Amino acid sequence: MEKVKISSGKLRGIKMLADEEGKFRMMAIDQRGSLQRMLSKVVGKEPKEIGFEDLATFKKSVVKILSPYSSATLIDPIYGYTYAAKYFPRNVGLLLATEQTGAELGGKSGKERKTRLQPGWDVSKTKRAGATAVKLLVYYRGDASPEIVQHQKEIILKVGEDCEKYDLPYVLELVSYPFKEDEDKDNLVFAKRKPEIVMDYTEEFSKPEYKVDILKIEFPAELKYCKEFCDGEFDGKKREPAYSLSEVESYCKELTRISSVPWVILSAGVKIKEFLVNVKLATDNGASGFLGGRAIWQDAAQYYPDVEKMEEWLSTSGVDNFRRLYEASKNATPYFNHKRFKSFAQMELDLCGEDWYRDYEGLK
Repeated sequence: MEKVKISSGKLRGIKMLADEEGKFRMMAIDQRGSLQRMLSKVVGKEPKEIGFEDLATFKKSVVKILSPYSSATLIDPIYGYTYAAKYFPRNVGLLLATEQTGAELGGKSGKERKTRLQPGWDVSKTKRAGATAVKLLVYYRGDASPEIVQHQKEIILKVGEDCEKYDLPYVLELVSYPFKEDEDKDNLVFAKRKPEIVMDYTEEFSKPEYKVDILKIEFPAELKYCKEFCDGEFDGKKREPAYSLSEVESYCKELTRISSVPWVILSAGVKIKEFLVNVKLATDNGASGFLGGRAIWQDAAQYYPDVEKMEEWLSTSGVDNFRRLYEASKNATPYFNHKRFKSFAQMELDLCGEDWYRDYEGLK
């Protein structure tokens, strides 16, 4: 049976991102702008008044309490990593974000988004800092203006090439957004378009030329617009249904069919109750796990700046959130059983034998 080739650095890195079952139970605390807004509401300040110390303090507590429950933790190199570095458990993978927070607006509508890489940071520094993997967030719509689409593809390609050069796993996070006149973040039109948008970018960026190893993607529907949940199940607001639960399950199965690399579900700021359903539906239908952020820890922010109360919440409710997510993802597909690898037995280093080290190019 034909072996599936993989580099030594990527194999080691992917194994470290997963737990002992080969499933990804990862946590994200790389938020910057959204976390500033969250904390500003609690303390009664403007977001711009929430500074470095505020963000670093909050991130450190989240890592300190919850990172041991994750298979890997994602954090940013700006506010989070140095303050939290000594609290990362030795057996938990580390992902570092490489994009600048926010996006540059452009396109015909003036609402389309262009990703920017973080100035002063790159994949080589990610490697030197001891990270297990690189994460890039890209806001993407395949139906955006051609110049916007091209810019986003070029950013994704560049990071992919750098990850290959430095032999680090590449986790690509893709997030859609409304920009057309009839769309809004919470409206029926955008909800109906969501499955097609997610399918489009999943198929595109799992192509081998982008060199992506794991796709971190949105749930391929809006559960609040699902017939079975649209009476206000998650937030008390009634909505017109856009699809049925069986249709939503079929979207998840289709993602698994078209993705040529393992995929995990992101939380997109939803509350834990909704995220638990997202995770179960996704992992029951082919996803290899989750990389969740605010759904896990956001309610701790209500106690800021009281670190003791914040960490008490994280140690109880936050830990419980993780335990429930483990249960919801019990049917996740181990990365080595994804069609990308077929099985662990079929994975083989692209360079091996007594002279492999001579041919291993390493850092160019």
